[in-house]
Amino acid sequence: QVQLVESGGGLVRAGGSLRLSCAASGSIVWIDDMGWYRQAPGKQRELVATIARDGSTNYADSVKGRFTISRDNAKNTVYLQMNSLKPEDTAVYYCNAGGVIGPATSWAKSTYWGQGTQVTVSS
Repeated sequence: QVQLVESGGGLVRAGGSLRLSCAASGSIVWIDDMGWYRQAPGKQRELVATIARDGSTNYADSVKGRFTISRDNAKNTVYLQMNSLKPEDTAVYYCNAGGVIGPATSWAKSTYWGQGTQVTVSS
């Protein structure tokens, strides 16, 4: 079984910073893309940032210049450094891992989601 375990959410004032982490557990030998998505109340889930295995990144326009995504392939972990936070960044943040392969997936490419972590930015 593959599980994505997120940590690092919380309450912060506008202008502050938070760092989210997401570790994929289970018998895994390869992960293609990892990323972060968020869902605010009454809104659809949206992409925040993704990172490929080779380190290439993609960001939503709303977070460019403020958020930085990174990953540690040896630890199957992805991070999201969030700076200059705004109240509109308030949401549940979900970790995603795509193209996951290993004994835990019966060697089939699979996609997994974390349980979500709440980020609240006060004004």
